[in-house]
Amino acid sequence: MPKRQIIQLWDKGYLNVNLKSFLGLVEIRTKLASMVPFLLGTVYASYRFQRFHPINFLLFFGALICIDMFTTALNNYLDFKRANKRHGYNFESHNAIVRDNIKESTVLMTIALLYAVAVLFGILLTVNTNIIVLGVGTLSFAVGILYSFGPLPISRMPLGELFSGLFMGFVIVFLSVYIHIYEMDVATLKITSLDLQDISLFLHVDIRELIFIFLLSLPAICGIANIMLANNICDIEDDLENRRYTLPVYIGRENALLLFKVMYYVSYLDIAVLAVLKLIPYICLASLLTLIPVIRNLKQFDETQSKNGTFDLSVKNFFLINTSIILMIFVALAASAVSHNLFL
Repeated sequence: MPKRQIIQLWDKGYLNVNLKSFLGLVEIRTKLASMVPFLLGTVYASYRFQRFHPINFLLFFGALICIDMFTTALNNYLDFKRANKRHGYNFESHNAIVRDNIKESTVLMTIALLYAVAVLFGILLTVNTNIIVLGVGTLSFAVGILYSFGPLPISRMPLGELFSGLFMGFVIVFLSVYIHIYEMDVATLKITSLDLQDISLFLHVDIRELIFIFLLSLPAICGIANIMLANNICDIEDDLENRRYTLPVYIGRENALLLFKVMYYVSYLDIAVLAVLKLIPYICLASLLTLIPVIRNLKQFDETQSKNGTFDLSVKNFFLINTSIILMIFVALAASAVSHNLFL
């Protein structure tokens, strides 16, 4: 874009947004949630396959953070446009567009720029890897848009936990592994016939490795789904007023709280299974110790569910479980590197 056009957009207020307002619009503090599965897949690829491609790592990081910010900004904008309830904590304090009095034109321009940058990183990553990355990435992007956009957004249905868990928990982990091992036969897509009347594609997937990656991602899936679940539990009354029929609205508060607990216990069982299958080092069993603070947090959330009080406990639980796994795998990798150098 020419310099003169940029100046004109700034003068008209389209780009006139300060850093604090931008960070609030994209809810930058929540971006760590997508960085955790990103790092989990990275250390797993290094541990299981001894592969690490720094360029692909940086390209995927750029695409991921921009997609995440784009989706959040779009969700905040559409919530702002659709809100029936214009007063209360969730609207006046939580939505940065209202809190910081950001112009709609500025919000729309920010959303468009984030989309453009994310697409650029995605194209570069595809060129550097293969079409599988493009296909999975495009599907994820589409779900991210449909999460907030359309006549019946995913965020207003009882499917938010499922989609956020699978796409942020599993798909990010899968891609974080795949960009380092794309040359291996874990997943490949080839054009076997190409003419005007017949286009044939051959898709090969190593189901065994795909199941292993899914098992690896299960604590991230459950943790991210529980962040969404906790958010929806806290917002049951407000969501009813705004016609958002989320999972807790359908199954009730008590059943939602029970599901919230079960998801964490599934995560801990999965960690034990991963260690038994030797997909992660035995040192990762130390992550089971995080069950102590997690149980304490569960009791506190069970007593009171509030957006500005106990909601953050779901975020803390997610980080406690998943960062401990990442840290333990990293420790094992470092120990292996040190011992290898000692015996050279």
